[in-house]
Amino acid sequence: MSEGRRTALAWGIVLVALFTARSALSIDPEQRGREFLPDMVESLAAESFAASAVLPGGHVQQPLADGVVLLGARPFPYASDVAGAEAAGRELANPWRADDAVARARGAERYAIACAPCHGGDGGGRGPVVERGMVPPPSLLAARARALPDGHLFHVITRGQGNMAPHAALVAPDDRWKVILHVRALQEANR
Repeated sequence: MSEGRRTALAWGIVLVALFTARSALSIDPEQRGREFLPDMVESLAAESFAASAVLPGGHVQQPLADGVVLLGARPFPYASDVAGAEAAGRELANPWRADDAVARARGAERYAIACAPCHGGDGGGRGPVVERGMVPPPSLLAARARALPDGHLFHVITRGQGNMAPHAALVAPDDRWKVILHVRALQEANR
């Protein structure tokens, strides 16, 4: 290699080194750096109700393991069957009084959010989702619903029943009791 070529190569190496050093020194810590193969660091999430060929039951969303209690949740020792609902009806009592106006107002507010879409504002079972084709739920004004103890209704809200999904994750335990106060007020208003 000739002397001129060696000098040009040396200058090229020096320029590359200077450019690299300048780039390294001018890194802005407020800006994100370059990522190589980002899918290995942050994989794409699966859709909750998507099918899965590898997970048990064939779905991505899996049920909780036996004995698991969600953070902030209170254990609910009643089974998700008729016997559990009847036991809850015998053993549980509403801690809120019917003459507590603040509790009734909170119950009406929670009912409007979590219950009225299916059961309707009046409790008759003709909410907006029924008008769009869902199977009507039982009327909360019917004699059977009036005869159910508060603990049984609490069980139904917590564990679900028939087509009704469990609402334990949607309505806090104290609010469930307050919703029951509101349901009882609807029943009294429609005697």
